[in-house]
Amino acid sequence: MTGRTLRLRRLRRLTSGRDEDGAGRTGLRRGAAPKVVAPKVVALGGGMGLSASLAALRRITGELTAVVTVADDGGSSGRLREELGVLPPGDLRKALAALCGDDDWGQTWARVIQHRFQSAGALHEHAVGNLLIVALWEQLGDPVQALDLVGKLLGAQGRVLPMSAVPLELQALVRGHDPARPGEVDTVRGQATVATTPGEVLSVQVVPGDPPAVPEAVAAVLDADWVVLGPGSWFSSVIPHLLVPELLDALIETKARRVLSLNLAPQPGETEGFSPQRHLEVLARHAPKLALDVVLADEAAVPDRESLADAAKRFGAAVELAPVARQDGSPKHDPELLAAAYDRIFRMHGRIGPWR
Repeated sequence: MTGRTLRLRRLRRLTSGRDEDGAGRTGLRRGAAPKVVAPKVVALGGGMGLSASLAALRRITGELTAVVTVADDGGSSGRLREELGVLPPGDLRKALAALCGDDDWGQTWARVIQHRFQSAGALHEHAVGNLLIVALWEQLGDPVQALDLVGKLLGAQGRVLPMSAVPLELQALVRGHDPARPGEVDTVRGQATVATTPGEVLSVQVVPGDPPAVPEAVAAVLDADWVVLGPGSWFSSVIPHLLVPELLDALIETKARRVLSLNLAPQPGETEGFSPQRHLEVLARHAPKLALDVVLADEAAVPDRESLADAAKRFGAAVELAPVARQDGSPKHDPELLAAAYDRIFRMHGRIGPWR
C-alpha cells in the first residue's frame, strides 16, 4: 500500500464524520424533521473559465469550494512568483472575485482586488488582489489560512484553495510549434506560452512531476456531492488538476458525481480546431481511469451530437445540452443560464430527496 493511498484513507475517515452541527451525512438530528441541505460542490480549474463556473454555482449552493491551478507564470503572477518564490496568486484572486456577492460590499471588493495599477514604475499591471494575497502569505506562512482570511474579508460565498502547495511549471509536447518544421515535436515550457502556442498540443505535464496536493483540496473532493471540472483553457487550466497524483486519486475514488463543463469554442493556439469530442479524447489520454457522470455543453456549440455522445460514453457519462452562452454572441458563459443548467443537472442526476 502506497503512502499516497494511506493519506487518502485518512482524509476519507476525516470527511466521513459528523458535521459541525452534530448531524451526520444525512443532515438530520435524532428526532428532527427532514431538511433540504444544499449540495457540497467542488469546482476545479483556473482563469476565466473557473470564474464563470463559480459565478454560476454560488447562485445555487452555499457549500462551494474552488480548487485552482498554480502553474501560471505570466503577468503580475509570474513576476511575483519569480521575485518572491510564491504560488502564482492570479487565478486564486479571480476565483475569489467570482465568489463575491452581488451586493454593494461584494461588488466593491471584487472591483478592488481585480484593479490593476497603471504606472511607469514597478507596480505597473500588478493587481491589488495579488499583492494582498502574497502579503498575507508572508504574514501567516500558510497559503490556505491566508486565502480563507481574504475570503472572509470579501464576504466570498465559498472557499478557494490551491491544488498544490508548490508552484508548478507546465510543459507541453507540441507538434509544429515552429512553422518551419511542421512535423517535428518540441517541448514548450510555461503556462503562458502553452496557452498561446502555435501548432498542435499533444500532451502536458507538470514539473515537479509528483507535486504534493493541498490536503484540504483532497478532503473537499472526497467529501463533495458534485465535482465540476471545466470550463477553461484545456491544457493549461483543466488538465493540470489530473497531473497532481493525490488529487487525481481523490477524483477517481470520490463518491461524488462528476460533471465536465465544456468550452463554448476552441481557443486560438491551445485547442484551435478542436471539436467538443476531441476535448474529451485528450482528457482521457491524461486520465484514463477517470469516470464522469455528465458532460455539459452549449447546444449551439455541438455540431455533431452523436460523436460527442460516443466520446462521453467512454467515461460512462451522459451528455446534457443547454443554452449557457451569453446572448451577445461572445464565447462567454452567462452566469444565470449556466446556473440553471447546473441546477437541472444536480436535480436530474443527483440523489433523490434532500441532500445528505
